[in-house]
Amino acid sequence: MESHARTFLTYIRIEKGLAKNTHEAYARDLRKFVEFAAKRGIGTAQVERADIVDFLAGLYRSGLDSRSVARHLVTLRHFFRFALTEGWVQEDPAATVESPKFRNSLPDFLSIEEVDRLLVQPDASTTAGLRDKAMIELLYSTGLRVSELCNLEVSDIDMRTGCLRCIGKGNKERLVPVGRSALDVIAKYMETSRPVLLGDRSSPYLFINRKGRVIHRIVFWSRLAKYGRKAGLRKSLAPHMLRHSFATHLLDRGADLRAVQMMLGHSDISTTQIYTHVVEERLKQVYKAHHPRA
Repeated sequence: MESHARTFLTYIRIEKGLAKNTHEAYARDLRKFVEFAAKRGIGTAQVERADIVDFLAGLYRSGLDSRSVARHLVTLRHFFRFALTEGWVQEDPAATVESPKFRNSLPDFLSIEEVDRLLVQPDASTTAGLRDKAMIELLYSTGLRVSELCNLEVSDIDMRTGCLRCIGKGNKERLVPVGRSALDVIAKYMETSRPVLLGDRSSPYLFINRKGRVIHRIVFWSRLAKYGRKAGLRKSLAPHMLRHSFATHLLDRGADLRAVQMMLGHSDISTTQIYTHVVEERLKQVYKAHHPRA
């Protein structure tokens, strides 16, 4: 099965053009199932529906939530559909396995006051601090995914028009407006900090480390979490929380759902609609707190 898994992963990387993070997620999920099948002594052709059900049950027992288990099932469905077309299996054992049921949990987001507290944490008088401030400002200003932020190139942002070009999931390109506050900090970073970090090296990437290389998303995640702790935020801060805050604050102030969908790069508006639920929930809380007959 291991060789079949490698062929499948090569196929989705080259033919499907999936984003690097998505491809890595498929690889991790499939690797778990390959190990599971190896312990049972079965290959691709011997896998049955019951094996997949047992595998998913094991994931539950290991502590994974329904959403994560469902993602593993999606990976297996794609793999066995491919296996069927390649003639590795006679029937698709994943075809009739039901997806786990899970509630749509509302995404965590920061209040505007919490965002303000966060944005003053990086020491903009230092080289790295100014870079970090520019990255956080841009993340909140645009709602980019952290991988999209780290992969931005200098040529992707147009300081004159105040827009940036982003390559998102599925290699889809979109244009996103950038707020004036973020543009001002980025301009200062490009004028002062970036040349120092770059030294005598060259790099197409906008945000770089002290070695002149692109910043890895895990490194930025760690630094962002540190600033969150310094700001005294009530929850552990992850980059996606700023993306959620961006969308929630826009909708909270009357932005059009379709416009927010385009800026986030969602292919399906139903994905964006979860943020309207956040706004609705906040309205209910205000109503219950202040209406005399609530």
